[in-house]
Amino acid sequence: MTSTERIIQRFVDKFQNEDTWLAIGEGFLKIIAIMIVAKILIKLGSMAIDNVFKLRTRSPLKTSERREETLAKLLDNVLTYVVYFIAFMMILSVLTIDVKALIAGAGVVGLAVGFGAQSLVKDVISGFFIIFEDQFSVGDHIRIDQFEGTVQAIGLRTTKLKSWTGEVHILPNGSIIQVTNFSLNNSLAIIDISVAYEEDIEKTQNIIRDLLEIMPDKYEALIKAPELLGIQTLGPSEIVLRIVAETLPMKHAGVSRDIKRDIKQCLDEHGIEIPYPRMVMYSKNSGNINEPSI
Repeated sequence: MTSTERIIQRFVDKFQNEDTWLAIGEGFLKIIAIMIVAKILIKLGSMAIDNVFKLRTRSPLKTSERREETLAKLLDNVLTYVVYFIAFMMILSVLTIDVKALIAGAGVVGLAVGFGAQSLVKDVISGFFIIFEDQFSVGDHIRIDQFEGTVQAIGLRTTKLKSWTGEVHILPNGSIIQVTNFSLNNSLAIIDISVAYEEDIEKTQNIIRDLLEIMPDKYEALIKAPELLGIQTLGPSEIVLRIVAETLPMKHAGVSRDIKRDIKQCLDEHGIEIPYPRMVMYSKNSGNINEPSI
C-alpha cells in the first residue's frame, strides 16, 4: 500500500469513527450557540443603550438630542464590532485553531500594516474628535467642501451625508477640514417685495406690518413676528421692500415661500399692484416721449 493510499485510508477510518462525528456535531452546536448568544448580547446591549439615553433625557445634566442620537448609534456600532470579534475568536477556538498564536501573528502584521495605514489612523482620530467636540450630529444639515446635505451616520472612520436630491456621500473623517453647520442656530429668511411707484408706500407698509404680526400664530417655524425693514432699493420700475424673519434651523426656505404667497394675496385684496415690466419709447428727433408700454 502506497503512502497516498494509507493517508486516504486513515482519512476514511477517521470519518467512520463515531467519536469524530460526535465531535463535529458538538462543535457545530457550539458555533450555533455562540452566534445565538452574540445576537442576544447585541440586542440586550442596544436596549440598554437606548434606556440609558432615555433616562438622560429626564436628567438635569442631559445633552442635546442631536448629540445623544449620534452617541447612541456610535455605541451600537462599537458594541456590535466587539461582540462579533469575541464570537469569531470563540468559533476559531472551537475549530481547534490556536487563537493565541493567531492574535500574536496578527499583532506583528498589524504593526507592519500600521505604517502604511496612516490615513486610516487619521480617519479614526478625526472621527473621535468630531464626536467628542460635537462638531455635528446625526440629523444636522451641514456643508463639507462641495458636499451639502443631512448627516445620516457618523462613524469613527467615515461620515454619511445625504443631499436633498437623494445622493449619499460617504466621506472619510480624515478629509473633513472645514464644516459649515446650518442646524446649530436659527435661520434667517430674507424676502424682497416689489411695489409699483404709483402705490402709496406708507399704506402698503402698514398693511404688510399688520399681516406680519399674525404670522407667528400661523407658522410654527417662526421664532417671532417677521420684521419689515423698509425700502431696500429703488428699481427702474418698482420699489423693493425688505422683510426678515427668524425661523427654526433650516426652515427659512419654506417660510419664505409662505410669506411671499400671503403678502401677494393680501396686496391683491387691498388693490395694491406689484409692478409689471415697462418700456419707455423716446424719440430723439421730436423730443417726445411716448406712453409707456407693458
